[in-house]
Amino acid sequence: MKYLLVMAARSAWNRKLTLSLIIAAIALSVTLLLGVERLREQAHRGFSHSVSGTDLVVGARTSPVQLMLYAVFRMGEATNNIRWESYRAISAHPMVAWSIPVSLGDSHHGFPVMGTSPEYFVHYHYGDDQSLAFASGKPFAGTFDAVLGADIAAQLGYKIGSRIVLNHGMGLGGLPEHGDKPFTVVGILKSTGTPVDRTVHVGLDAINAIHLDWVGGAPMPGFQIPQKFVHKFDLAPKEITAALIGLKSRAAVFRIQRMVNEYPEEPLLAVMPGVALDQLWQIVGIVEKSMLAISAMVAAVGMCGLVAVVLAGLNERRRELAILRSVGARPCDIFLLLTYEGFFVTLIGILLGVVLLAALTTGFAPMLQEKLGIAVRFMLVSQGELQLLGMVFAVGLLASVAPGYQAYRLSLADGMTPRL
Repeated sequence: MKYLLVMAARSAWNRKLTLSLIIAAIALSVTLLLGVERLREQAHRGFSHSVSGTDLVVGARTSPVQLMLYAVFRMGEATNNIRWESYRAISAHPMVAWSIPVSLGDSHHGFPVMGTSPEYFVHYHYGDDQSLAFASGKPFAGTFDAVLGADIAAQLGYKIGSRIVLNHGMGLGGLPEHGDKPFTVVGILKSTGTPVDRTVHVGLDAINAIHLDWVGGAPMPGFQIPQKFVHKFDLAPKEITAALIGLKSRAAVFRIQRMVNEYPEEPLLAVMPGVALDQLWQIVGIVEKSMLAISAMVAAVGMCGLVAVVLAGLNERRRELAILRSVGARPCDIFLLLTYEGFFVTLIGILLGVVLLAALTTGFAPMLQEKLGIAVRFMLVSQGELQLLGMVFAVGLLASVAPGYQAYRLSLADGMTPRL
């Protein structure tokens, strides 16, 4: 058995150029397969950790997925707002520990603007119960103060003290501006890998202030309230888009949820973020499963290349195999010889693929965090990736059986007198 392993290694070394191409193909296939799986896992983890520590998300009655999309991910628009009195009544419940109002509808260069309260910077958590932290500056205090997410500051080049103008409505281009009431950047948050990075945060009073002289989504003709006079008006909110609720006891979550869903004053909906995010992931998860299937097919193509190369070179090795038979090698020895070669090639390809993925993870993790908001942690292989590697290795062994069986069938006479 040992001499067959040595012979297989030396035989593979004699054909190192050809086999190195197959090893490279397998390594790249493994890198792609594990890379897609790792991105899928980290994206799912980041997706489900966009909000942490929040027990309920409350908004106007709609589907749970839609509520999560606009309240947490700032995507889409609310079907309706909820009255400020309703929010205050829910927040005053004895079992509610804290609440964060959320008011959406404006934007800045395509980035959503969110009106909220200072409690947002205290109680909003993400990831593994991580708190928001400031890269520079502080929370907003004045009406026309703004706190930017990390992505906005990086992409638009804003710093503390920069002046920005908000747009009325969501989207890119062609939106009317609140140009007469600019904001000053007073804080920039650290990167979180969540929608917070792409959000402009202002106070609830600021949302009312910029709309004092607007009616029906447009400024009043011939009427304008200067910025310095807005504090003479009542800037208390009349309605908000949604609210994030934290409870004193998780045991009360179903009771409060039922109370909100049956609220008599207006139709409201309360959803548990974890449940709604799982439903949302089931919808978008089709894409990542498709990517995983494509990478698996690429790995299968690499294994087919292994079979093709070994079979193609088998005709040139007939004399070599015949000599081995003539000096006493048994047919099963020939079979094992070629199987061992496939074993070595597959194993080396898998190991190189793991090393390459580790190097790419180390090199591109900061870019993925900054550009896509996907925090990829360094690791060699996870438990799920080990299962994929086991499948690749098993397929590689099976791919080695075909050439081995073909060599097994070669007779001594066929090898000594090859057909022309």
